[in-house]
Amino acid sequence: MTSSPDHMLRTVSHVEGGPLRVAVLAPPWITVPPPGYGGIEAVVALLCEGLVAKGHDVTLFAAPGSRSVAEVCSPLEDTHADQIGSSLYESDHVAASYDAIDRAGVEGRPFDVLHDHSGYTAVAMADRVSAPVVHTVHGPFNKETKPFYQRHGHKVRLVAISRYQLEHAPAGVRVGDVVPNPILAQDWPFETDKDDYLLWMGRMDPAKGAQRAIAAALAAGTRLVLAGPVQPGQEEYFRNEIEPHVDGRKVMFVGEVGGVHRKQLFARAKAFLMPIRWPEPFGMVMVEALACGTPVIAFPEGAASEIVIDGENGFHVADEAAMAEATRRLDAIDPARCRESVASRYDPAVVADGYEAVYSRAIRAAARRIPRLAINRQSLTRADDRSGRVPHRVARASPLQPTR
Repeated sequence: MTSSPDHMLRTVSHVEGGPLRVAVLAPPWITVPPPGYGGIEAVVALLCEGLVAKGHDVTLFAAPGSRSVAEVCSPLEDTHADQIGSSLYESDHVAASYDAIDRAGVEGRPFDVLHDHSGYTAVAMADRVSAPVVHTVHGPFNKETKPFYQRHGHKVRLVAISRYQLEHAPAGVRVGDVVPNPILAQDWPFETDKDDYLLWMGRMDPAKGAQRAIAAALAAGTRLVLAGPVQPGQEEYFRNEIEPHVDGRKVMFVGEVGGVHRKQLFARAKAFLMPIRWPEPFGMVMVEALACGTPVIAFPEGAASEIVIDGENGFHVADEAAMAEATRRLDAIDPARCRESVASRYDPAVVADGYEAVYSRAIRAAARRIPRLAINRQSLTRADDRSGRVPHRVARASPLQPTR
């Protein structure tokens, strides 16, 4: 559905400096906040808190069972943690959310801006929703995603989550802003008295480097704790590369963890290992470890080179051997500096300030486009009148009632 200029004029109701009506679109797979692993869902939860704290009227479109200080609307009946990436559920979730957003505009309660975190469908369909769309690029720009963003990126205002990601945007794809992911450091336990183990946490994907963490920990002679889910398609890698090393003594695997257990694992570890071999656009696990006063030893791939300040809150290393050697220099890192390094850069208030500026730019850009759209519509209407064609009618959105 292509929104009419009149509808867009009603939607672009922002007064500079005043509160905004913001729709936040989360993925449909798991709840916000996540019960265990779920980086995007954790980000969305904190962003909603930051925006509401600044006085904005926020509605979160998310999986059923989600909780937030914002209003929560759940378009689908169930979560789909075992079907992540399914086009059926993603398109259903996005289309139903867009219908609710359009209906709000028709009923005189338009959203000033829609902030998408859900993925590709929302971008591809962004020109059919009434509110201007801001899309945070949570994944990498690579050979698979490059053609998509070149075709559809112009429909939204794209936001990178790191300077590295911005600098590696594909040719012809305009990314106008960088806003990092948030963390509330005070929600994470701060520990200076560390236990004698190293920690790796993430999905069991070869690019994430659990096998390299094992090699580094064995070379260092220090116990390693591995934590994270084995998602569909990762079973063979886990069975062949990880499981043979898990003995309960030198290498422990604790599976997916959440809540207090997750936080304590970060806080008590002597260091967090990040041996990635792909351009990670952010890396929330590094930020979570640092919030607990735990240094990060990382391969400087992607945003790891920005989050980890070499020699201050951790170390940049080239390979597994250098990672093992760095574990012997951890006394040089002050846990308090680790925590401060994220609190000053990634606090939800800082991130909310950044997105306020992005929203204002998106709204102003949409307002500038409206006169051109109105002229085009008038030209098409005159042409239709001359040809005798019946003008296109915009379908009415189906109702969806937000619930707290």
